Amino acid sequence: MLLDIVILIVGLALILYGANFLTDGSAALAQRFNISEFVIGLTIVAIGTSMPEFVVSTLSAFQGNSDVAIGNVIGSNIFNTLAILGITSLLTPVALTKTNIKWDIPMGIFASFVLLIMTSDVFLGDGTIDMIGRGEGILLLFCFAGFMAYSFLTAKNIPEAGIPENTPIKKKNGWVICAMIIGGLAGLIFGGNIFLDSAISIARAAGIKDATIAITLMAGGTSLPELAASTVSAIKGRSQLALGNVVGSNISNIFLVLGASATISPLTLGDITTGDMLVMVGCSILLLITAYTFKQKKIDRIEGVIFLLMFLAYMAWVVNR
Repeated sequence: MLLDIVILIVGLALILYGANFLTDGSAALAQRFNISEFVIGLTIVAIGTSMPEFVVSTLSAFQGNSDVAIGNVIGSNIFNTLAILGITSLLTPVALTKTNIKWDIPMGIFASFVLLIMTSDVFLGDGTIDMIGRGEGILLLFCFAGFMAYSFLTAKNIPEAGIPENTPIKKKNGWVICAMIIGGLAGLIFGGNIFLDSAISIARAAGIKDATIAITLMAGGTSLPELAASTVSAIKGRSQLALGNVVGSNISNIFLVLGASATISPLTLGDITTGDMLVMVGCSILLLITAYTFKQKKIDRIEGVIFLLMFLAYMAWVVNR
């Protein structure tokens, strides 16, 4: 038990240092190539911080643990939206641009609905078991490729009215930027892995089911890189980078992570319920609703508190069911 606590602390330290380097490196990259910080967060940072989910879900698919593969992604997306954006907006309100509202957030909603439809075989009368087949996995990968292509084709940094420009940073050499991003991601992923392993060993020793571990501890643990990257970005006044990280991670988790996992081996829901799927879809819709409530075109602190309360309620429901 003492060793697990030490590993938790070491993992947390690596996560925090990694997040700091990744945030600064990503901001420098955006400035150097005149790309919006949101797009950098939506693509490079989001994919990098989604690597823990990718590793966990693909390995689970190889081992035939479908519910772990799917539960990890569903739980991560719920954690990303409710917990990470909840915490981020408490630190600093997150402004939403016209592009966020018209394209980025709706794309996240679209990805969630695609996953819901693919896992509703019984309800739609397409089969006797809810699953994501190999053909659907390949389709998800094509969706991911299209999403990435569009994001980079429209990546030019165009300031929008009402969105203050970030504080300029000193320009860095290309190799320094690469070292910061790669080193930051390495710290996040390695630190997150050892943190997660120690947490899961404690949970299993307590006799908790794998499906419950997947949608709570495992999902939260693999989302630690997103949490660290987003909160550090918010503290440094780069809320668009934080928002892009969350939205991009959610889309990558569905299109890339589950797409690759289902291509390796068809995925069945197992102990994952339709209720979990609907909560995930609801979270993506809730993010769009925040653009029109309280302080319009912002996720403000009141909404941050609501997000966190909803996350705690969902966790209590998962643990008690």
